[in-house]
Amino acid sequence: MSRRLPPLNALRAFEAAARHLSFTKAADELHVTQAAVSHQIKALEEWLGIPLFRRVNRGLILTDAGQAYLPPLREALDTMANATDRLFRKDSAGALTISTMPSFAAKWLVLRLGRFQADHPELDVRLQTTSQFVDFAQQDVDVAIRFGNGNWPELRVERLLSEDIFPVCSPRLLPTLTRPADLRHHTLLHDDYIITWGNWLAAAGVDGIEVSRGQHFTDSALVLQAAMEGHGVALARQVLAADDLAAGRLVRPFDVTLTGKYAYYLVAPPHYFSRPKVNAFRGWLFTEAELYSAEMHLPERA
Repeated sequence: MSRRLPPLNALRAFEAAARHLSFTKAADELHVTQAAVSHQIKALEEWLGIPLFRRVNRGLILTDAGQAYLPPLREALDTMANATDRLFRKDSAGALTISTMPSFAAKWLVLRLGRFQADHPELDVRLQTTSQFVDFAQQDVDVAIRFGNGNWPELRVERLLSEDIFPVCSPRLLPTLTRPADLRHHTLLHDDYIITWGNWLAAAGVDGIEVSRGQHFTDSALVLQAAMEGHGVALARQVLAADDLAAGRLVRPFDVTLTGKYAYYLVAPPHYFSRPKVNAFRGWLFTEAELYSAEMHLPERA
């Protein structure tokens, strides 16, 4: 059903002028000039084909048509304003759905997420973990954290954390790993999403090791868990391994470090970032990332 409606700005100008019986006061309220209010009302009268005001002794009075038009128009504007307020309140509270990879959730985000919940008790945080990318048009997700090259068209993409790549292992294995060449005597644990062992061994100046051997994982958290259990030496991402290293569950046997080709990004459609709950999470998340980077002595994010 098509609706025959005059321009909204003209209706707002008429309602304010009718309430104040003054173009000047209406202009002050609407933060426009008196001439703009006069122009809007003249356009509305022409659109309706009916005069709405009469000038009397340098003042204004409503015509019969203006008096009849004002109450239902004011009610309609109030209804729209209330609906908009409810929508903003809904976006300021209620559920906040975050999508991210299981590994990042388990090894970094969940360890810190309680602080966000404590700061924002009005929000119900819902964490969805998946390795699949989010289709914001089809899924009820407010914001996502993804690992990749940052090339996701039509989305707002903000770089959160970069990755350094290095070997880690259980402390029990450390005495048998005095130099990188000792890796030939250990099982290699592979994270299929990062730089390969071949890259790292080349940087360490080691050859003669079959880099395809060992165990392969598509979940980075499981790679680290296997390393903690002493099943081999893992090539790890610093962001994911940081808390296990700090707690002594993992150790670094060698100092050779490579810069990862991918990074973590906060992503969502551009207009989602105007939602108060998304903006609140974004601010908290980047503060946490900066604290983490300072603790790890990492370069600040771009």
